[in-house]
Amino acid sequence: MIAHLDGTVSAVAPDGAVIDVGGVGMLVQCTPGTLAGLRSGERARVATSLVVREDALTLYGFASEDERNTFELLQTASGVGPRLALAMLAVFTPDALRRAVATEDLAALTTVPGIGRKGAQRIVLELAGRLGSAGELPVQAGHPGNKAAAAPWREQVRAGLVSLGWQAREADQAIAVVEPELTGEPSGGQAVDVSVALRAALRVLGKT
Repeated sequence: MIAHLDGTVSAVAPDGAVIDVGGVGMLVQCTPGTLAGLRSGERARVATSLVVREDALTLYGFASEDERNTFELLQTASGVGPRLALAMLAVFTPDALRRAVATEDLAALTTVPGIGRKGAQRIVLELAGRLGSAGELPVQAGHPGNKAAAAPWREQVRAGLVSLGWQAREADQAIAVVEPELTGEPSGGQAVDVSVALRAALRVLGKT
């Protein structure tokens, strides 16, 4: 198993990144929150999980080992594959996910694209007590070091929403709704945590 990658970021795309490790470019699929902390040309370390299928070997990258471990635990639930597990971690931090499962918050779980009420009930039933206890971090806390500059954060959030299956128009509308609460002003004059912005936009889209 490849437990982590430590190297130079060669490229960053809406759904993944290429990290150069010893002259070999390793493609890793990541959540938008994790991608927000990666910068092309800079050194990075990401925890990883290798998913083996008959027709593919896919490496998934995470900002922390806690995220990686949660990703792997999620896949032990019926009907949860790597793509859905990744989508869940795009919407929730690990601690927020633990809280949602522990409190049987089906409404929160169904904000994840691809999870309906029955799926949420199954996840709660099968994962209750297995994800561990939530820490002291606030539910909406993002990953440290994922602060994006004022201008780029909108495009990163938009790209993340589109990669999760939303239309570009819907993504733009959701961003417009959450921008004032994130920046304190409609024009968005301050830095915004991309992972927090993404989760806020997904909450808006989940209500529509």
